[in-house]
Amino acid sequence: MTQFGGPVREETIGTDFFDDPHKYYRRWRAKGPVLRVRRPNGLPHWLIIGYDEARTALADPRMRKNVTDLYEILRRVAPDGRGAGASELLNSHMLNSDAPEHTRLRKLVGREFTGRRVAALRPRIEHITKGLLDQLEGREQVDLIEALAAPLPVVVICELLGVPFDDREKFQEWSRILLDADPDLDMAAVSQQMTDYLTALLEAKRAAPGDDLLSGLIADSEDGDRLSTDELIGMAFLLLVAGHETSLHLIANGVYMMLRDREAMDALRAHPDRIPAATEEVLRRFGPVGWATMRYTSEAVSLGGVTIPAGELVCVSLDAANHDPEYNEDPPRLHEVDESPKHLAFGHGIHFCLGAPLGRLEANVAFTQLLQRFGDLRLADPDYFPDWRIGFMRGFGSLPVRLK
Repeated sequence: MTQFGGPVREETIGTDFFDDPHKYYRRWRAKGPVLRVRRPNGLPHWLIIGYDEARTALADPRMRKNVTDLYEILRRVAPDGRGAGASELLNSHMLNSDAPEHTRLRKLVGREFTGRRVAALRPRIEHITKGLLDQLEGREQVDLIEALAAPLPVVVICELLGVPFDDREKFQEWSRILLDADPDLDMAAVSQQMTDYLTALLEAKRAAPGDDLLSGLIADSEDGDRLSTDELIGMAFLLLVAGHETSLHLIANGVYMMLRDREAMDALRAHPDRIPAATEEVLRRFGPVGWATMRYTSEAVSLGGVTIPAGELVCVSLDAANHDPEYNEDPPRLHEVDESPKHLAFGHGIHFCLGAPLGRLEANVAFTQLLQRFGDLRLADPDYFPDWRIGFMRGFGSLPVRLK
């Protein structure tokens, strides 16, 4: 393995990485856009931090995602299972598949996430957001994640998929644990709990189908294709978890950015037509997914002056790529964004996030209504610093604010 003509040095990711990953990225950029790293849990892999290299890797068919092969490599480099997170069954979905299987799976669900269908959800999303904000009237201080950022996307995805809203606390806790892949927790036990829950949910829909996405996936598609039971469990896991986790952190991260720049927040309140552009800058600067999900090389791949051998694990840092100084050296403030910045927050290539239009819509509605409703919105503690999650999701657990 070579890097700029010399032997590869493995960089160690400390436990402080997630508080300020850019402290690491700034140091690493001098070494090049592709590095060999070891996570705090001991998992070794390659990490891509340059924008051009990240965009290339995300669309390179040699960067494979087949879940069976991926888990075989994980078991080889991490025999104790650390780093895998959710079980292989739960992770057997379209995000962890390659063409042509990926094409088949995405086609079955893609029709529910077209721009037209998502746009038709706007009145419902606006109604849900208004109801959540109505509940805050008269209160002086709230946790805005608990009050808005978390429940809004959860209600939307529950209604879309046909998942009982009363079950939200269970699957939110399971998804948080599985995404963070805490080595001190029993991932197998949590995976089994999530699997049992989804299995029971799908069986209930087979017995009594509804007008929802999961019921539709259980039935035959237009061309007679049908998902197997295992495929249904994996797809349900992906849609349920990705459908609320990403939007939750997009909303929370965006509000936090606004609260740190009152001039920008007031300007956006006065010019709500600028909020969609501001949302794109939130996605670039504090996107909800720090690292894209794991890939592996099917053959040797040369990228950014480095040759990565076949059969190696590779992660793409969307966060680092989006902060590549070659493209974003002098970023604008949120109210000064005139055009969509270059970013990879939703990925690139065949795995570009299917739910991107829905996430953008939820964030734009949440930002707009929140700013219009609460003119005195501010951090409860002016010196508040988020307790960032330890995992590839870029978000935090609470956002205490004062409303008046």
